[in-house]
Amino acid sequence: MPGPGAHLMYTLTIGSALLHLTSGRFSPHHCLVYALNSFLGPDLGSFAEWLTSVLGVGRSVGSGLMDLVHDPVWYTVLLGFPLCVFYSWVSQKALRSGVLDSLAGVSLSRKQCLLLVSAGSLSHFFLDHLFEENGNSKTYKWVLSTGWWKGTAPIDPDSVIVIGLLCASLLAGFIYINRVKKEKTLKSKSNQSLFLIFVIAILYCMWCASQIYLRNPPRPAIGEEADLGVIIFLIFYFFLPHGLCILSMNQKDHADVSGQLPL
Repeated sequence: MPGPGAHLMYTLTIGSALLHLTSGRFSPHHCLVYALNSFLGPDLGSFAEWLTSVLGVGRSVGSGLMDLVHDPVWYTVLLGFPLCVFYSWVSQKALRSGVLDSLAGVSLSRKQCLLLVSAGSLSHFFLDHLFEENGNSKTYKWVLSTGWWKGTAPIDPDSVIVIGLLCASLLAGFIYINRVKKEKTLKSKSNQSLFLIFVIAILYCMWCASQIYLRNPPRPAIGEEADLGVIIFLIFYFFLPHGLCILSMNQKDHADVSGQLPL
């Protein structure tokens, strides 16, 4: 499975890119909290299990902590609040002492830290689900199960028509939304494009699920492709954590503020 180097490099690269693209609204403080919760976060349970085995005491407790914490949801549910309080306090101390610049002059609030804790946990499992257990993780096996592996997938005219219409609608809608029209702002076009993608993704997944789970016998939704699993996996483990990072960014009015340390 991915080790600490892979987790750190992945999240710090994402964080550094956001720092550059947002002109510092996603600050070095954001980058570190996000990276630390991907690097060590859900593996705290593994560390506790290892520590209790080395000490020879409380092995059942360590194993129980491993099972509870090494989960993309339970990590945030169980440790989210104490960690966000701790990281917010550390952010204040680091800014006041001059150890780490925030560029905007403000430290991270507890809400921002909670968003980053959750984002870091999800990004951790983005790598784990893909590369652990020799490709035999439950999530990865489910993603593959939404494809067709029973010989050559038959070509179904219904699938060709439905998928063709959905993809054509997505492309045509995107072009229409982003056509040359001065009245529309960039933000408006971006929001409308995201809404269009969201609607098409729902319809796409509904079609795939209906072919795989509602038909008897099941039939391939899009040839041999595992689009249902891939789309859902990307939503939860790629787009959602990056969306949480974006939600945690400092407000624009903090750009010229210095010395303000909100709780």
